Amino acid sequence: MTRYDVIVVGAGIAGSLVAHRLGRHGRRVLVLEAGASAGRDPDTDPLTDYLTAAGGLPGSPYRPHPASASPEVTDLAGTDGNPGFRAAGHLLQDGPLPYASGYVRANGGTGNVWTGLTPRMLPEDFDTESFGYGRRWPLTYDDLEPHYRAAEEELGVAADAVEQRARLGLRFPDGYVYPMRPLPAARLDRLLAARLDGRRVEDPVGLREVELRVVGTPHARNGVPDPRYDGGRGYVPRGRDGRPDPDSRCVGNASCIPHCPSYAKYTPLKTQGRWSGSVTLRDRSVVSRVLVDGRGRATGVEYRSYEGEVSVAHADVVVLAAHAVENARLLLLSGLADRSGQVGRNLMDHPVLLTWGLLPEGEHAGAYRGPGSVSGFEGFRFGPARKLRAPFRVEFGTWGWIWAKGPVDTDVEHFLIEHGLSGRELRRAVGDRVRRQFTFQFEMEQGADPANRVTLHPTERDALGLPRPLVTYDLDEHVKEGMAAARAVSDQLFALLGAEDHTDYAPATAWPGRFEHRGRTYGYRGAGHAAGTHLMGDSPATSVVDAWQRCWDHPGLYAVGCGSMPSVATSNPTLTMAALALRSAERIEADLTDRDRPLSLEPTAPGAPA
Repeated sequence: MTRYDVIVVGAGIAGSLVAHRLGRHGRRVLVLEAGASAGRDPDTDPLTDYLTAAGGLPGSPYRPHPASASPEVTDLAGTDGNPGFRAAGHLLQDGPLPYASGYVRANGGTGNVWTGLTPRMLPEDFDTESFGYGRRWPLTYDDLEPHYRAAEEELGVAADAVEQRARLGLRFPDGYVYPMRPLPAARLDRLLAARLDGRRVEDPVGLREVELRVVGTPHARNGVPDPRYDGGRGYVPRGRDGRPDPDSRCVGNASCIPHCPSYAKYTPLKTQGRWSGSVTLRDRSVVSRVLVDGRGRATGVEYRSYEGEVSVAHADVVVLAAHAVENARLLLLSGLADRSGQVGRNLMDHPVLLTWGLLPEGEHAGAYRGPGSVSGFEGFRFGPARKLRAPFRVEFGTWGWIWAKGPVDTDVEHFLIEHGLSGRELRRAVGDRVRRQFTFQFEMEQGADPANRVTLHPTERDALGLPRPLVTYDLDEHVKEGMAAARAVSDQLFALLGAEDHTDYAPATAWPGRFEHRGRTYGYRGAGHAAGTHLMGDSPATSVVDAWQRCWDHPGLYAVGCGSMPSVATSNPTLTMAALALRSAERIEADLTDRDRPLSLEPTAPGAPA
């Protein structure tokens, strides 16, 4: 039986980065992935599966298997009852409101189908307790900043550090530039900047005015390398399988979710393509239990094949990197790390309020000509208004109304069925409508709340006989007040633009995340940003892992990923997750180095300290 230095559970972004860093030091690493690797079936590949799938859902390029089922957004449906939703599939729910995000169990995980947006958290995001909600981090922005830079190199980030410093107050070392220059602004971005930059809107909940300014969003997506990067050494973009590809660029396929045909967007498969020979990937391996010795030290894992065969692997370090929900599920299945009672609790996401409409006649948004969002408004993310309502980012949605209403097929149906158009008239009507479509995506921070949690379902089992995860979820008043402020801001933006507001959270079946607040109806989607189920902290009495993502009670056991984050803030969490993973990899390597250091056998001199 082979013994490993490290076992990593999950081959998504965090797990792939940890394995890569440790493999560079020659560590023997076994990566166990519940899902299948692309290419296992010679008749399929992700691009073909995406193009031939019905609906183009996030998980459509990755054919599911009952033994490693993935929760999809279509597992939720709205109802007219109470609660106003019904949940099916892998992830069962019993809360007042739905946890509205899915995730992908395949080699590469949800990192294969993410949007590719990589903003940093703000310095004040690391202590939301000072605003009266959430949890404080056991580290600061400055502690994490070097690892942000390392993550930006690993993922290949395109952005403007000068703009990020000026508009968001982010701190960078003098002279720092991102690996690649920022992506070009979308046509919608340029139109909004021309019409709205410098205008002011009222935040009726935060009781202040906010100046509007279009700011580019950092992307883990290949653009033009910046020759000033790394002290003038520059940066070489990575293409398919992580191979150096100086000419790799985003070419505007507009299918980033779920698959980038040009391989310009970062996915974990790029990192895996750079793994050393000491890293072994074993897919279709569902870990069912973490093993510990009599002193609580992690010694390995038990895992199952799709056929149910049980195997055991041993290592000095076990790293759980299987997604916030699945990490919590595995800790609960193992009965570990729960002295604080916080395993599975504090589940967070970014509930996203969508508003959508049409630009005035004759103006074009340039829909479906690149990434789903390139820029946004950042002025609602920070400041004392956080005490009164959840902060939020405003992303500009450049894929028409796809997230709110569905693909262009719905527009065709609208004119064909409701207006009886056909032929040239139908093409003209659909073309005019799609050209003018745009969406505002208000991405809300949700604070850590122990009542929002993942547990094991008492009776429901998956295809391998393991308890399925059960989620209890709700939005508190702080988040709902944030949505009220966002909707008021949206109303002002539509008025300033002279745009037609088509926002309507109906029918109920299409909006499982729908609720009433102060006499107004709101609807939200899930951003797919699960966090908080194994919180880090500075005390084992109130948290699951420490600042290095080490489980307090089990030496050699790490739980890495967004599940460790005490707050999810308003930034897409992937870059922060990657930075934390790289930081943990440093700690793991230091621990292994200490293990390997030979003991001194020389006798102690008389009078010398022992």
